[in-house]
Amino acid sequence: MTSSNGLSSLGPEGASAAARALSLPAESYGNDERLEAMWAMKAYNHAEVYFNLISSVDPKFLKLTKMDDEIYTKFRETFRDLDIKVLDPELLKSAEAKERWRPFCNCYEGLVEDFNFGTLLRLDCREDYTQDNSIFATRIQFFAVEIARNREGLNDAVFSAKSSKS
Repeated sequence: MTSSNGLSSLGPEGASAAARALSLPAESYGNDERLEAMWAMKAYNHAEVYFNLISSVDPKFLKLTKMDDEIYTKFRETFRDLDIKVLDPELLKSAEAKERWRPFCNCYEGLVEDFNFGTLLRLDCREDYTQDNSIFATRIQFFAVEIARNREGLNDAVFSAKSSKS
């Protein structure tokens, strides 16, 4: 996953303006397409950094937040049977799923920075971020799923694939 026109293409002033804009409350904007593009770029950059990380560092040693243990425990208590190897988008996005996820996500408000910000989540953990293998999720959903994938050895395939090419 490589990016040739990320935030660095904005230059220092543009990146600074983007950072200021992204720090304002959402109600300040309505449906501004430029802001949506900045959020998409931020989500893409986050995905790129994360994939590079799990490609180069053994995922079982990664700590994504200060609360990894608590997030993992609560996630597995709440979503005991959720198959995280290949996620079903309906189990994240359907009305029923949203009702189930909402209390889990909201308990991290004020505890996990940007817990409800949008980010990209891979559906199949053995694959890179692509249009067909990515879904938009909240940051806490990303953390919960990826912490579990790391602890349960499911991201090992990405690390092993990259290591075997070296």
